[in-house]
Amino acid sequence: MSEAPLRILHTESSLGWGGQEIRVLTEAAGVARRGHQVLLAAPREARIYTEAARFGVEALALPIARKNLRGVLAMRRVLASRAIDVVNTHSSTDSWLTALAARMVERPPAIVRTRHISAPVPRNRATRWLYGSATDHIVTTGERLRAQVVDESGVAATRVVSIPTGIDLERFRPGDRAQARRELGLAPDAMLIGIVATLRSWKGHRYLLDAFAALRRPGVRLVIVGDGPQREALGAQVDRLGIGERVLFAGNRDDVAPWMRAFDIFCLPSYANEGVPQSLMQAMACALPVVTTAVGSIPEIVTDGINGIIVPTQDARALQLVLESLLEEAPRRAALGSRALADARERFGAQRMVERMIGVFRDAAAARPRRG
Repeated sequence: MSEAPLRILHTESSLGWGGQEIRVLTEAAGVARRGHQVLLAAPREARIYTEAARFGVEALALPIARKNLRGVLAMRRVLASRAIDVVNTHSSTDSWLTALAARMVERPPAIVRTRHISAPVPRNRATRWLYGSATDHIVTTGERLRAQVVDESGVAATRVVSIPTGIDLERFRPGDRAQARRELGLAPDAMLIGIVATLRSWKGHRYLLDAFAALRRPGVRLVIVGDGPQREALGAQVDRLGIGERVLFAGNRDDVAPWMRAFDIFCLPSYANEGVPQSLMQAMACALPVVTTAVGSIPEIVTDGINGIIVPTQDARALQLVLESLLEEAPRRAALGSRALADARERFGAQRMVERMIGVFRDAAAARPRRG
């Protein structure tokens, strides 16, 4: 006899758009395709709310962008009026609002918190309550994050599980580089270094720009895909460095796969707040040689010198030297890309992520009645 479908509510208070929000929608869509009822609650002004329809996920607009009584009461109304089995929270604000609202309804749902980034967990009594008592299970996107959460929150290790983000391997795959460049209007003969990331400070764009400006090899271009709060500052840096003719700000793109296929090298020099970046996995699945840092759980997917190259954080000189070496060594680029592709196909599929998350949801829902 098959198990009954679950009723799952995802909450996301973030107004930004990046790997975290894409994972939420990818996972939600995958779980829904397996017969479960899935709903997303997010602020109306959040991009994840407007993007939900494109992923086939039903979205509910709630005022949960800030920690206030209005958000708690709005969440309480949803929990009281809908028979939700599990709420999967994703950011700090919606986690707090959900935890408080759940204490105000007769039949509270189970709460699963997904921790996407490596920012420190506050070591205070309120946060210990949130992680230890209000939340049933905690999911991280990597083993390093799991160890960090256990250490900083004091939650029992048995209640924290690592479930890496999965990607669509049919969409992210090697392709015809020349064709991708023609379709995107990119220089057909230039060497292209690319980065796909929200323009946030900790993604390290400014160090990549410094490294790029110092490259001695002619005919190289840098393509920056994404938008965000650092756009103005990065544009000013490009002007100061005098590299405007060689740098393209491509902005946000709904489909970044063609851009990945157009690059020769992918670089993500993050220095904080990473789990397992989706763009890094996507680049590897497109057989790109990747250059990145050992932040968060990145070392769980990138092994230095084997399927990518690890450089020190916030070190433009080290980044410059590695990029110059790769630009001059086509066989090395090909070898790194080939191994990255093999590892991606073996480990990065979205199906495993979805199946494991359903298992966590079932465990949480089953334990809730026993916990009262």
